Amino acid sequence: MLGLLSLSLMSSTALQAQEAKTGGTLRVLGTAEVDRFDTVPPATAVTGSFFRAVTRQLISFAASEDPHEQIAPQADLAESVPTPTNDGLTYTFKLRQGVDWNAPGGARQVTSADIERGFMRLCNPFLPSPSASYFEDMIVGFADFCAGFAKVDAKVDTMKAYIEQGDIKGIETPSDDTVVFQLTRAANDFIYLLTLPVTSPAPVEVLDYLPDSPEYRQNFISAAPYTIESYVPDSMVRLVRNPVWKAENDPLRKAYVDAIEVVAGVQADAAMQQLQSGDGDMLFDIPVPPVTVQMLKMQGDEKLSTLAEGASKMIWINTVSNNNDGALRNPKVRQALNYAIDKAAVVQQYGGPEFATPLNGIFPLGILGNHDFSPYPTPNNQGDPEKARALLAEAGYPDGLTLKMPFRNLGIDPAVAQVLQASLQKAGFTIELVPTPASDFYARLITNFDNALNGVWDLVPSGWSPDWPGGAARSIYQPQYTYDGTHGTFNFSDYNNDAASEVAARALTTTDLAESEKLWQQVDEMVVADAPTVPLVSLTTVLYHGTAVENFLPFAAGGNGDWTNVWLNR
Repeated sequence: MLGLLSLSLMSSTALQAQEAKTGGTLRVLGTAEVDRFDTVPPATAVTGSFFRAVTRQLISFAASEDPHEQIAPQADLAESVPTPTNDGLTYTFKLRQGVDWNAPGGARQVTSADIERGFMRLCNPFLPSPSASYFEDMIVGFADFCAGFAKVDAKVDTMKAYIEQGDIKGIETPSDDTVVFQLTRAANDFIYLLTLPVTSPAPVEVLDYLPDSPEYRQNFISAAPYTIESYVPDSMVRLVRNPVWKAENDPLRKAYVDAIEVVAGVQADAAMQQLQSGDGDMLFDIPVPPVTVQMLKMQGDEKLSTLAEGASKMIWINTVSNNNDGALRNPKVRQALNYAIDKAAVVQQYGGPEFATPLNGIFPLGILGNHDFSPYPTPNNQGDPEKARALLAEAGYPDGLTLKMPFRNLGIDPAVAQVLQASLQKAGFTIELVPTPASDFYARLITNFDNALNGVWDLVPSGWSPDWPGGAARSIYQPQYTYDGTHGTFNFSDYNNDAASEVAARALTTTDLAESEKLWQQVDEMVVADAPTVPLVSLTTVLYHGTAVENFLPFAAGGNGDWTNVWLNR
């Protein structure tokens, strides 16, 4: 399925016909605060809505209810979405004129030098961006620039000097309004990568501060509709109109409201009450509880909608340990695991079909390459314990196997683990559940390859979310399902399939996106045939908003309604 799904849970999905209104303050309620003001350091996914309001990129997405439009790359700072030349190796962008920084010395046009400077900051030695790895082997000279930057003292003066004196060979700035990217290889998802906030341009003034430091935040400079007026840690950040922003030079953001307040410290129940009473307008990092969704559906509340962002859950299978004499290296055992799971019961644990859909491949809903296929079919997705037992017997384990399954001891994860245990038990697997503190689960347990090698775990329920919407199959496949001899952080058992990687390479280099989609579907089927994991569910975000909010349109890269396109009717 190409598009992100944005489906109303009610029969009527028509937008309100009222004329757009300007003014008012949009109140966005969250439990945690906005964790980053700077686009360079790693940030939580929900920060995408914040960055939408205060930053701009060459390419972005439109806020829309249409699933195809949601993930169609749109020109933002660029005048248009370019067609690559030089066999897909060269991308040339003309910058939109009239897009200004609210700089200390007055309005100043965003230039090609600002674009290159934004990329240079990604691999600063003080607070580097993990996303730099996407570009190191993609943009000519970027890896060399970053290697040199790593040797620089992580101080303002030395980092500023390195950037001002440096150059990325593959980012050319022949004029202030033109930037040219030279790639090391054709990559049709490069346009999608340019939608990431990390690719935002950087004004020269930011070089006077450490990335995302208090000084950076106090001297924030915006070229977007909003800028930061005030910030109280762990309490609220208030955004107000950027005085130099011009609506005619921004095709994606209408900026109807005068101000946006992101309020922290609000618990889920209180937030829902405030939305329903009109004291709050939208949610920041607070998921709508499943019980609340069911209640609102019964009440016929039309302010509910859903958005599939490419998030998924799966079980990783440890094929590198010698537990049970290496039984999990046997394909029939891994196939038995896939047949055993009652995915319908897992869906219910996540809150029902509004929140999750059974998944049979590695690419979930909302990702290029997702398609309807079922290599291990079971009746109504409820598992087939008899088929699983038969496969176990064929593999030489007629009496079953005992496996260790740590799980993250947080939220609904314990309940999901129990559902998985029950499914597997019916199929002849004895599952020893190991509750693990959330702080240790990823950081110390499953991302440490020695734990897999030494048999600390046999199965682990895990999850994954891509870094960008739509054409993001690479960001799922490469980190999790490829191995080049170096243990990867998220490929928990060194899985690799050279034939699948060859097809993936063709999927990335073709200029025909329809062909790319078919090739990614082939990759999906090839990987799942090996059964390195058990796909469980594709996750869906349920969206809700307050009574005063009109024109609530999902923004794919923010995972919520677009703050910059709603208006208030109060």
